[in-house]
Amino acid sequence: MGERNGNDGGRDPVHDVPAGLPRLLAVMRRLRDPETGCPWDVAQDFASIAPYTIEEAFEVADAIERGAWEELEGELGDLLLQVVYHARMAEERGLFDFHRVAEAITEKMIARHPHVFAAAVQGRTLASQPAAWEAAKAAERAARNQRGTLDGIALGLPALTRAVKLQKRAARVGFDWPDAGQVLDKLEEEARELVEARAGGEAAEVAEEMGDLLFVVANLARHLGVDPEAALRGANAKFARRFEAIEAALAATGRRPEDSDLREMDALWEAAKRRERAG
Repeated sequence: MGERNGNDGGRDPVHDVPAGLPRLLAVMRRLRDPETGCPWDVAQDFASIAPYTIEEAFEVADAIERGAWEELEGELGDLLLQVVYHARMAEERGLFDFHRVAEAITEKMIARHPHVFAAAVQGRTLASQPAAWEAAKAAERAARNQRGTLDGIALGLPALTRAVKLQKRAARVGFDWPDAGQVLDKLEEEARELVEARAGGEAAEVAEEMGDLLFVVANLARHLGVDPEAALRGANAKFARRFEAIEAALAATGRRPEDSDLREMDALWEAAKRRERAG
């Protein structure tokens, strides 16, 4: 991130730090040094780096989704850099450092897996583990005085992911549709309300009804056992593939999409769909 400041031409001491995590931590300290670091990196704060953190997490998910294992190593490194970045900024403020972050997650994993790390607790099965995990998380929230059903669900999550988490929490206390059929009925109801709002012409009402519709779509995905973020990523990728096929077909005749019309492009879309399904 940013260009490194020059030095006197000598070897930077960071090169003498043991490779791996110690050197990465040293690199971050060097980048953030107010006097000799990179001006861009020094100027950053938690808020300015947070969007990069989200982006890098999605790039990891994207590499996994595509099975791009040759890219995954680099993407995981980019994501690790984000953790190191936030931890360094916290250390500068006297809040915590990377080692405390690592120790905290280590202790959390041990506490949430007593069937692995506590010899006295045996016999937990794969089926029983999610309930035990949630019970451990509930205890942690109670210790932080987060006693509301929805407490602790991060505001910064992607909206579809947060919708599913909110719905799962509410479902645990019985606030849920019994089956997917009733969610489909609700989906139809929300679609009608969106049509009515659109007819009324009030932009704020249209936006609200659109949000309600998307929330129900997320609920339907949950009832069907589908991750809506993953499903939408798949739909995005499919749209991109098929539209690129349209562009390629038009380019073969020396044209671009703006030189075509919807009827022709729709036919090319259907042709691309048939080729995909034919394998």
